[in-house]
Amino acid sequence: MTQTHASSSPVAIVTGASRGIGAAIAQRLAADGHAVVVNYAGSRAEVEKVVAAITGRGGRAIAVQADVADANAARLLFDAATEAFGGVDVLVNNAGAMAGELPHLADTSDATFDRLFDINVKGSFLAMREAAKRLRSGGRIVNCSTSVIGLALPGYAVYAATKSAIETMTNILAKELRGRNITVNAVAPGPTATALFLDGKTPERVEQLAKMAPLERLGQPEDIANVVSLLVGPQGAWINGQTLRANGGIV
Repeated sequence: MTQTHASSSPVAIVTGASRGIGAAIAQRLAADGHAVVVNYAGSRAEVEKVVAAITGRGGRAIAVQADVADANAARLLFDAATEAFGGVDVLVNNAGAMAGELPHLADTSDATFDRLFDINVKGSFLAMREAAKRLRSGGRIVNCSTSVIGLALPGYAVYAATKSAIETMTNILAKELRGRNITVNAVAPGPTATALFLDGKTPERVEQLAKMAPLERLGQPEDIANVVSLLVGPQGAWINGQTLRANGGIV
């Protein structure tokens, strides 16, 4: 729990939190004592399950639909959090997209390039920009990168490029927020068992990727949520401007 307003729970926005890693992060932060704004772009049914899981355990959460790649929607997302819970202390930039077919760079369409940069880079940028203006003292920003940057696997050139941009912005924003007592970090998962990751992969390919890490399994969404919990909590207060690879040792 961030060291902010003692009279109330710290408030966290988690983007792209209707399923997978984002849903696990939202539920973990709620269990840690945060009031959580569960952001989603598409399925209302999915996000309602996440909110119900949180409130069913006595936590506080609301669902807010917003396209993070739209500047006005990013502002409205923070407005909704402030209206519901009084302010914002934590931003977890989890919303992201991947090219399901994993084309080589030479075969990547303009549309795929634009979609990945729009969601992964512009969406995170807009949320970071809003957070830089509106987070309370003691706040935390956690962005989502990928261990594919280190693996440099064919087929991931554009996706990894979007996340390289995230790592660079993470480091620089941490320095730009000097004097605000706000940390900015990124977490870089390896292969993690989510619908986004599993989409389009054969069972054989999934098994191959699972065996790549010395721990010989896929990551679970909860593994990533544990790292985010550390970064936004008091024990992670001295970690700033860093990218933590949470990947079982794959790279």
